Amino acid sequence: MDEIRIGVAGLGHRGLHWVRLLQKVPGYRITAIYDWIEPLQERALGEISYRDDVKVFGNYYDFLAYEEMDAVGLVVRQLEQGTMAAEALEAGKHVNSEVPGAYTMAECWRIVTDVERTGLVYSLAEQTRFWGFVDGWKRLVDDGMLGKITYAEGQYLGYYGTSQWFQDFKTGKQYPVEELPDHPEAEPAVPQFLPYIISASYDLSILLKVLDDRVTEVTAMSTKPPSYTTPQMLNADIQVALMKTERDTLIRMLNGFNQPRPHGDHHWWQMIGTKGSVEWRRSGKEKPKVWFADTQMNDWTEVDWRYQRTDAPPEARGSGHGDADYYVHMYFRDAILKGEPLAFDVYRVMDSMAPAVLALDSIEEGSRLVQVPDFRPDADRPPGQMPADLGGIGGRVHQTKMPGRR
Repeated sequence: MDEIRIGVAGLGHRGLHWVRLLQKVPGYRITAIYDWIEPLQERALGEISYRDDVKVFGNYYDFLAYEEMDAVGLVVRQLEQGTMAAEALEAGKHVNSEVPGAYTMAECWRIVTDVERTGLVYSLAEQTRFWGFVDGWKRLVDDGMLGKITYAEGQYLGYYGTSQWFQDFKTGKQYPVEELPDHPEAEPAVPQFLPYIISASYDLSILLKVLDDRVTEVTAMSTKPPSYTTPQMLNADIQVALMKTERDTLIRMLNGFNQPRPHGDHHWWQMIGTKGSVEWRRSGKEKPKVWFADTQMNDWTEVDWRYQRTDAPPEARGSGHGDADYYVHMYFRDAILKGEPLAFDVYRVMDSMAPAVLALDSIEEGSRLVQVPDFRPDADRPPGQMPADLGGIGGRVHQTKMPGRR
């Protein structure tokens, strides 16, 4: 096989981006698309140069049964996202899933054991870990220049109330808060039902890659829903998790998408070590900073670290998210066509997903300290076998009625 026949499931804003990008990355051919909102199907077809060769589905299970498809690009925003990934694996399809990968521990374990049983490729399209500065920071840590990292922070804050939080599910069109009086047909969109702390998996993935570590316990807190600044938003404004890793590093993760913020400073990170510290920029007017304790530095110094990689090939440029979107498709392709192992394999995926999922349990249980399991097989859990204890429930928001169907 020299080409992956891929079906794209979910044709919203990100799904449309995948449809465009997969036609530019060598080694892919889109053979099917799926979305339960029919107008989005036609919009996606309009972006495919060979649209007459693409099969269209409005039912997810019919989509999975399509034999002219080797892999699924799962670009949905549904609480059942983890279940949908597992169902695709069980249908014999490789899976490249948008973040987040799952909302419950049962889904996390189901994906892991499905990969172990089938040998199929499961990849989480978490593009931020491929940003250029991440490898720069990792080199500092690996070379011991920062000493032992004792504390790290990551946060993802943004304001999306003017874009995607309300939707007409007949047409697929989205409306900002300001236009709601003129569009009574608009309902709370799916993202309003998704707990924000789950997005901690983005920035946690970066920190765990740099530290080569995994989280062993987590506790979390949340402000009360709905939003204080935008009452039409059903979710809480801020959710925070405090974590501890296997190598004894404390990590704080902060997430929120309801409150106004300057555009462009959604993500921020810092790491504090026994020999130095690094910190991302606070605004577009600044640069990231570094300080080394043993080099006679009296203050921070700025470094021109960026999202874009200095070693990016031409085909990566302009792919999205600081050129990083290209890499999630490149590595997924090479894992299938060349058998190359994924550096961000299913176990490392769950290292970044499970702490976020279990933070939901902690919030619901009064900030109880929750233990995070290691998903790797051991003497008590052979490959392909579910553990006796799933390690928490996670994702109690499943109890909330939300739009969407498969």
